[in-house]
Amino acid sequence: MADHVIFISETEATNDFASVLARARAGAEIVIESGGGKVPVAVIHAPAPMRRSMAECIALLPEDSSATMDADFAKDVEAAVESHREPLEPTVSAS
Repeated sequence: MADHVIFISETEATNDFASVLARARAGAEIVIESGGGKVPVAVIHAPAPMRRSMAECIALLPEDSSATMDADFAKDVEAAVESHREPLEPTVSAS
């Protein structure tokens, strides 16, 4: 859920799209409305964070891990995830 919702016109979005993106990055949801009719035509918001699957979490465990599928398994998985906070797909920087 967005921190707050901002309503703007198509003209404003077109004239200052960089500002629209900055607002979305900051947590806002931007509703772009058509002309004077106030009809929503688009909604822009930041994407949901990527999540790791259970298989990915298990694959990150060290070979000598003592993790087992028992009542404490969730704690073991959480510890493994916390020790590997790097992105799933590293970003490529343009040079």
